[in-house]
Amino acid sequence: MDILEGLNLVQREAVETIKGPLLIVAGPGSGKTRVITHRVAYLVKICGINPRCIMAVTFTNKAAREMKERIRYLLGQLSEGLSIGTFHATCSHILRRDGKEIGIDPSFVIYDDEDQLRLLKYSLQDLKLDPRQNVPRAILSAISGAKSQLLDPNHYASQTHSYFEEVVARVYKHYQELLSQSKALDFDDLIMSTVRLFNVCPVVLNRYQSRFIYLLIDEFQDTNVAQYRLAKQLAAKSHNICVVGDPDQAIYSWRHADITNILSFEKDFPGCKVVYLEQSYRSTRTVLRAARRLISADQQRRGIRWKQQLLKKTELWTENDEGLPITVVEAYNAEEEARFVVQEVEHLREQGVAMPGECAVMYRTNAQSRTVEEACIRYGLSYKLVGALRFYQRREVKDVIAYLKLIHNPYDTASLMRVINVPARGIGKHTVEELFGWTKAQGISLYDGLKVIAHQESEPSLSHRSTQSLANLFYLLQDLVQESKELDVRALIDVVLERTGYERYVRDGKDGEERWNNIRELSAVAQQMLNYQGVAQEDSLATFLEGVSLVSDIDNLEEENEAVTLITLHQAKGLEFPVVFIIGMEEGLLPHMRSLSDKVQMEEERRLCYVGITRAQRLLYLVYAHYRNLRGDKFTHPSRFLEDISDNFIMTKLCCP
Repeated sequence: MDILEGLNLVQREAVETIKGPLLIVAGPGSGKTRVITHRVAYLVKICGINPRCIMAVTFTNKAAREMKERIRYLLGQLSEGLSIGTFHATCSHILRRDGKEIGIDPSFVIYDDEDQLRLLKYSLQDLKLDPRQNVPRAILSAISGAKSQLLDPNHYASQTHSYFEEVVARVYKHYQELLSQSKALDFDDLIMSTVRLFNVCPVVLNRYQSRFIYLLIDEFQDTNVAQYRLAKQLAAKSHNICVVGDPDQAIYSWRHADITNILSFEKDFPGCKVVYLEQSYRSTRTVLRAARRLISADQQRRGIRWKQQLLKKTELWTENDEGLPITVVEAYNAEEEARFVVQEVEHLREQGVAMPGECAVMYRTNAQSRTVEEACIRYGLSYKLVGALRFYQRREVKDVIAYLKLIHNPYDTASLMRVINVPARGIGKHTVEELFGWTKAQGISLYDGLKVIAHQESEPSLSHRSTQSLANLFYLLQDLVQESKELDVRALIDVVLERTGYERYVRDGKDGEERWNNIRELSAVAQQMLNYQGVAQEDSLATFLEGVSLVSDIDNLEEENEAVTLITLHQAKGLEFPVVFIIGMEEGLLPHMRSLSDKVQMEEERRLCYVGITRAQRLLYLVYAHYRNLRGDKFTHPSRFLEDISDNFIMTKLCCP
């Protein structure tokens, strides 16, 4: 296969530029994934670079999986040895191998959002801080922001300027202590700890620098300070770093993404070459015209591009057809808005224009999905809701995974607290509180507390029945740990379900069959990993736990002809659909009310709308309601973004009867 076949001249230039730093500014639908995969294939097949010397990093498992599949198609067996994955997965692998150099146990568990929140609430409890006055979610976000800036608890505490920040500093310190006691890392720790490892262990850094001579980073505009620091550490020796991104699609500042990373890349890497991918292969000319008009009004963009020589004023263009006009729809209220969308999807199917599975309904906030869901149910239209309760967040699935985490790492406090009395084993709330307080006073972990009680070395002031139940739990966990050494993860799940009584507990409870089917699905996931990833028995538990910890909302989004996709604009980034409906095109929703008094946030809202528009391949509907019940009944005003893209030649206006 000719690696360069089918590439346009600019794409070919990006693929063939293999020495030194390279910035690829890639507009929506311009073939950036194609360029990345062909560039990797070019390095291996044409330039003879060992696949083990190439690392490609992206932000979602779905994107990484697609990248692997495309490269495998181009290279076949030559693709073996490539390192392709998300930032978090890549750092997890590094820390499991070398984290011991900075005191990280190789058997660490990864805490997801729910685990983090539970641990943070324990921190508030220990510090005697009222969660009603100190909102756990806000504190957790502040801690995440600190970690994304590479600020440890001491550094963060040294620069506090408000009472809230002082509270965050206290909680942050204790939260990290509990994480360490649990031998656990949260998502932000994975990046921050890897950067710290490379800072304090130059020998380890040199080993990775010598191995990964070529570094590629996708969606670079979404990186935060810690991720960019990591990239600079890895590329400091070879300088062969290629980053791909688009400042016009920078929409994750609330996740602490820093747009200045892509804007300062050329300055940080002297001699950097910049390539602009401006030809779109996704959308019609009409859709692109609307997108250009919207983004050209971005005041922040104008300022950046006037001040920075890095980015010229790119203009997306396409050789695709003109396409049909964009349809702007005014509905009376949210219910009529939803009814229009559902009926229009059915109309498109009847006319043979598009199947429901080719349609996506996008919105600014999750709450907006309710009326669309109800309309889908009322009219019998199948739908899939992205961002709803995910499979790995379901109670029974989380319970089984918690047991597996405990077997892998008995010091995992969050998992132990989750299943300490599930199924019921005589360890009530009072017993748990006494145990928690006693272990804290003793300066030991919960697991060590169970061990002390089981060996009758000491015990809290509890009844004989309670202490016996705690001792029995310790021996159960100890037995499961021993059995795990002889079993793969699929067989281990069966043993856990039997030995803990969890199978009977689920099947005899409410919605028992449905919940049991979810557990069987989890078991099937484990079997699939064993079948297709070739994981050794002794590594299967750790590999499985890492995989389920790093899965994200859109990783398992699959195409289905009969189901329309309901998805937020933030989650839609990186996807494309033949037909797109953007609902709630109103002031206060898009742009969101929180951004109305903040110029920087307002322009991010504009970029978010731009992302939504450029997901559409053929048809685009922009829908707003005249009246909406959102935090109280009120009349609304059409979004200012509609005025920015208004053009009599490309848009029509339809009012629902």
